[in-house]
Amino acid sequence: MIFTCTKENISRSLDIVGGIASKHANLPILGNILINVTESKVTLVATNLEIAICTTLRAKIDKPGSFTVPAKMIIDFVHLLPDEQVKIDVQDNELLLTCGSSSTKIKGIPADEYPVVPKIEEQHPYIFDINTLKNGLSRTVIAVAKNEIRPELSGLYARFFPDGTEGLVCAATDSYRLAESKISVVQGTDIVSCIIPAKTVYEMVRLLTLGKSSDGETGVHIWVSDTQIAMRYDSFEMTSRLVDGTYPDYTQIIPQAFKTTADMPVDVLINKIKAASLFTTIGINAVSFDLNAGNGTVSVSSTSAQTGEHTSEVDAEVVGEENSILLNHRYVLDGLQHMDGTISFCVNGSDSPCLFRAKGEKDYLYIVMPIRQ
Repeated sequence: MIFTCTKENISRSLDIVGGIASKHANLPILGNILINVTESKVTLVATNLEIAICTTLRAKIDKPGSFTVPAKMIIDFVHLLPDEQVKIDVQDNELLLTCGSSSTKIKGIPADEYPVVPKIEEQHPYIFDINTLKNGLSRTVIAVAKNEIRPELSGLYARFFPDGTEGLVCAATDSYRLAESKISVVQGTDIVSCIIPAKTVYEMVRLLTLGKSSDGETGVHIWVSDTQIAMRYDSFEMTSRLVDGTYPDYTQIIPQAFKTTADMPVDVLINKIKAASLFTTIGINAVSFDLNAGNGTVSVSSTSAQTGEHTSEVDAEVVGEENSILLNHRYVLDGLQHMDGTISFCVNGSDSPCLFRAKGEKDYLYIVMPIRQ
């Protein structure tokens, strides 16, 4: 195996696949990246047995072959190389890298021990705009449950064209908050639903952030089968297992009407909440919100036996009755950071879920359950 490429190209390709390569007690080779060279292309592969990522690397090929090397070692080392041509060769179970005046050998494992990566099952195809998909996924996955006590809640629920909706509706909840996004589909009409593991969604967002199509292509291809989801964009493709289970009917907890609504700039509210968060009890993170229609303000306050207490006000357009609610500031900030401009803060009472939504936007909502006093 011998090929030559630019430092920029190999560094980017390693970054694309290296995110999921990790040490495994029973299969050490999963901590390696597979480099496969044919007469026409160089392919880099990594897998953790749940997710697999493959990318092609532009290079001048002198000799086909394949080999695996520790992901962290080669990624960290290549990042330190100068911006020059990199020549890669395999000699006696070692990868020989030559760049400029330096020559380095990295010990690896023969490629025949690497697990077989499943091919994409091209069922139920869809095409999305890259920015629309990335934005929709990143602001929904924040509400996924962090533990796997209920496996179905540890994933993001995706419904393609449900109830006549034109596009993809995805939702996530950990029982304390709920996020729902509507993502438009450029191409595809199949009605399908699935639960995508949170790790897979975060990896999809990471890859779409790294991806940059050489020909300006903005279409991301997605396929969904009974057990697998696959994505292809730019020079990479990814496959992942799906979560097996039935997602609960989360729509039942979305209030249809509210007693009080307050509209205010999201950046001002975020600053007030961050200030109040300094005076909350660790582990509870309780911040009180008092909506006052009479003087058009939302009071943000907190108190802690250890640090003290804090109260501030946000000028707002408040419609409805006086209302107050106690919320976990971490959950609120997670949702607000994905909103711009003016937001609507909608409340029914101290024991009912409240809703945050960017004013005028119908494609994203974020619900937080109150802290019971």
